Amino acid sequence: MTIRWRSATVQRLGASWPGSQELFATLASGPEAGAEVKALAHPDLVGFPQPGERVLLNTSALARGLGTGGYALVVALPDALPADPPAGPGHLVKARYTPLQTMVLGVDDQESEHHALLADADDLDATPVVVADLHSALPAILAGVRAEAPDARVVYVMTDGGALPAAFSRAVAGLREAGWLTSCVSTGQAFGGDLEASTVHTGLLAAKLVAGADVVVVAQGPGNLGTGSRWGFSGVAVGEALNAAAVLGGRPVAALRVSQADARDRHRGVSHHTLTAVGRVALAPVDVVVPDSPGAFYDRVREQARSLCGRHTYVEIPEAGLDDALATSPVRLSTMGRGLDTDRAGFLTAAAAGRHAARLLTS
Repeated sequence: MTIRWRSATVQRLGASWPGSQELFATLASGPEAGAEVKALAHPDLVGFPQPGERVLLNTSALARGLGTGGYALVVALPDALPADPPAGPGHLVKARYTPLQTMVLGVDDQESEHHALLADADDLDATPVVVADLHSALPAILAGVRAEAPDARVVYVMTDGGALPAAFSRAVAGLREAGWLTSCVSTGQAFGGDLEASTVHTGLLAAKLVAGADVVVVAQGPGNLGTGSRWGFSGVAVGEALNAAAVLGGRPVAALRVSQADARDRHRGVSHHTLTAVGRVALAPVDVVVPDSPGAFYDRVREQARSLCGRHTYVEIPEAGLDDALATSPVRLSTMGRGLDTDRAGFLTAAAAGRHAARLLTS
């Protein structure tokens, strides 16, 4: 295990959004001493950094070029430690047994006002649950929902396959501010949502019964782990989330990961990760959604989608109006550094899944 620790001095602050603060700091240690890096602090964990203060940074992912957003991460402000939080209820420990583990009040916690509601809860009452393996699909799915049902309450259930702090996501902050997203529920080791839940199952139930979701979207946080192998990808959990939605009486909808621009052949058309997660891990029947777009590329996508549909249901959704819906997104559409102009198929397919989920509300 290798962790790159670096001391640094804050030079200036950058952008901020709820739960996150960008900063620029000059490294004071290591072979890069004197270089300036962009870093990210989560003030709820480490306090609010100010220019001139010392910070302790973890630069491991930055050094390897792995960090989503290209950040060093603030571990501590040695000379300005945050005050102890006020005493309160809650015993769910998230990011467990790491130096920055945090204790939260879970919506399903015995001390929660919602515990009685969730203690024996077992039914999503046919609520549509759209599951995607990449966080970047979230705004596109919401655009599709709104194209069909603009007043639907959509709740995001964040799994812990990518970033653990919900505050890391600018998309969640921007979608909530714009009124596109009603609430965020962080599950498993993920934390910082409007509601905290111990598992995906209680996260789904909380989305429906506490946050009042008409439609639920499940995806991992920003960033993901991939090894170029069939099973070595954090998005494999897509299949498990689809199973959870089905077990709880929801209407599971698979938002396929599709690309027309990825340089890797295994991700062209329907990604091999989706073929594994939906085709082999999702044991319960789900709706597999594709747009009715013309052309040879989309013919390939439809053929791949149909190959998944031994136990699943193939659904083709009209693309008309979805481009306009995507253009209204209040947050930037980007997946693996590619925008709507270079990888339309990925966003369009996600939007089609959202439109289908909205149509299920009246079926």
